Amino acid sequence: MIPTISDVSTVEEWREVAKDIVARKGESGYRATIVDWPGLGYSDRPSLNYNADVMENFLVQLIRSPNSPVANTGGELVVVGGGHAATIAVRAAGKGLIRPSGIATVAPTWAGPLPIVFGRGSDMETRYGLLRGTLRAPAIGWMMYNVLVSNEKSIQSQYTSHVYANPENVTPDIVESRYELTKRKGARYVPAAFLTGLLDPVQSREEFLQLFAKLDGDIPVLVVSTTNAPKRSKAEMEALRGAKGVTEFVEVPGALLPQEEYPSPVAEELYSFLKEIVK
Repeated sequence: MIPTISDVSTVEEWREVAKDIVARKGESGYRATIVDWPGLGYSDRPSLNYNADVMENFLVQLIRSPNSPVANTGGELVVVGGGHAATIAVRAAGKGLIRPSGIATVAPTWAGPLPIVFGRGSDMETRYGLLRGTLRAPAIGWMMYNVLVSNEKSIQSQYTSHVYANPENVTPDIVESRYELTKRKGARYVPAAFLTGLLDPVQSREEFLQLFAKLDGDIPVLVVSTTNAPKRSKAEMEALRGAKGVTEFVEVPGALLPQEEYPSPVAEELYSFLKEIVK
């Protein structure tokens, strides 16, 4: 299980779903491994030039390394990812870099916050580059990061406006836990890339659909859409309904983080998918 890539991404979003599925041991015998992306969550945060290829390579090495916690799966490995993470997993599988038994994509996305709002024109790409450079700078970078990301009001607003479907589910504990992540050394490097579109695995809906089409008839793919995703993200999820390469399309309550806000229905859909593909 790999977390949704965001400026406050964390393995915590999958905890309850993993517990639910693993608790059914008498029925399934499944085990779950949850891992943070480099530069996010509780991982180290070196000053790398983060982009979608860096994240894809991390996922590939995680799965293929003989010392990986998922190395001895006996060919029964299912990758579960949210948001951009889901799309990066599909992209890696389409290239033949990984070959899981199945991929479950939960609220899959492909466009970063600023590109999805302001587009990708050459003038905007120049501005994104300037913003990215400023966020990575030693002193002024922290100042801007504190304004844009690393403050409780910003996180609260983000979660209540589009990350969670029900603002009442955004508890002070959740906001505080995410705020603490933004204070870790090197915390601003990945958000600088994510906000400005460098972590986007594709550049258009056409490319997005083509990623899934490449897996048609080869690797089973579950798409878990949400009832209250933001309008533009919802449109991309809906484009996958009946799309080539999508084995099953379901919908659950939630917005961009249903696995944390509504873990039970997400776990139920994942469990049903696992029963179908892992015998």
